[in-house]
Amino acid sequence: MLTNANSLGTNVFITALVLVLVVLMPELDLLICRKLRLNLMGGISENPNAGRLHLIRKALILIVFLVYLAGFSYIVFFSRSASEDYQIHIALFQNLAGAVRIDFGIFGALFSLLKGGANEVGKHFEIISFGEITQVYLNVMLFVPMGYLLPYMSKWFRRRVRLRTVIASFLISVAVENIQLITKHGFYDIDDIATNTLGGFLGGLLFLAFAFRLTYPDWRGELKRYRRWRKNARRKTLYPFARDVDLSRTVLFATHEEAIWDFYVMKLGFRVVRQLVPLDSPGTSLLLELGTSQVEFRCSNMDGELPEQEFIITSGRLNKVRKRLQENGIIVGPSYADPYTGKECLSFDGPDNTKVIIIGE
Repeated sequence: MLTNANSLGTNVFITALVLVLVVLMPELDLLICRKLRLNLMGGISENPNAGRLHLIRKALILIVFLVYLAGFSYIVFFSRSASEDYQIHIALFQNLAGAVRIDFGIFGALFSLLKGGANEVGKHFEIISFGEITQVYLNVMLFVPMGYLLPYMSKWFRRRVRLRTVIASFLISVAVENIQLITKHGFYDIDDIATNTLGGFLGGLLFLAFAFRLTYPDWRGELKRYRRWRKNARRKTLYPFARDVDLSRTVLFATHEEAIWDFYVMKLGFRVVRQLVPLDSPGTSLLLELGTSQVEFRCSNMDGELPEQEFIITSGRLNKVRKRLQENGIIVGPSYADPYTGKECLSFDGPDNTKVIIIGE
């Protein structure tokens, strides 16, 4: 994929850029956010202009990503002239295998390492084509920023960093190889797809190692608590099914069905999944849904005083949610920090002494 792969300057330049991006960018980002009193963990920022500053920060990160894409595009498309014929290479790592000569297999290498050390192994190892090795190295390094910046920019990638960055890197690499084939600017090379995907995976791991602490500084403590829980819960009943368990439904009690319809369906936009009307009781039950959240209302259809209840959901766009609620005449209380996670919350009152709480993601 790359031109001038044998150039020492190309190797040093790209490696230096990746190191600056991975190490210095989060340090600078963290320093600026602390100076400006911005909370990146989803909590309430001390700066009254936090909303505007968050947008500026996102724009600057996007600019960094666009600069990377511009350099990436130059390297893979515009740094070479088009060839006369279509070029395809589908033998996986054939060139790399031919670039290195090893007199024995992996077990022989381990035996020699244990017996005579690295010098003994070096006698049976020879690099025939340094350029092929450098080509693989640079193809990996070229996609490290891709796997690093995607979760840095997008919350969607941060939710499943290792999986989603790998899938995105693979798809982008396939698209690049096809464009190169169509435009005749380079080979359609299976090796490039494999090494680019590896680079994206490494970029995601580097994001977790360096930049993740911006939004989750207590990750070490959380990891210790998780490992302690896993050790103690391993033999418990539901532990083998923990990954499959999720909150499906919340049950709330209500007086009159009409109030539930008016507030949750007509004002908030919940979808009615099903309504149950028992023949031997004046009460009704309503199952409502919004996104993946379901709430069941058990309505007595009788006047009475109900105890205080809370209905808690999450959203990644609290400011827009607040504006939308106010536009529809719903009074929203001041923002506050969730006592358990520190994330920003807003709340408003619903019928039957119910408080609806929305926690920011």
